[in-house]
Amino acid sequence: MALPKRRHSRSRTRQRRAHDSLNQPSVSKCPECGEPKMLHQLCGGCGVYKGKNIIQLEDELN
Repeated sequence: MALPKRRHSRSRTRQRRAHDSLNQPSVSKCPECGEPKMLHQLCGGCGVYKGKNIIQLEDELN
């Protein structure tokens, strides 16, 4: 098993770890109801995806 011959410096370690941070998920507004939703996901407020009504929610039935 290979072992490092020398210790890595703090700057070299931190440069490598600079890419490990998490990004916030992309959020957009639903064109139908204006509620925030994730990209490429079904809208939780109205049940619409790409302009088509995929599911009918309980709120709309009453």
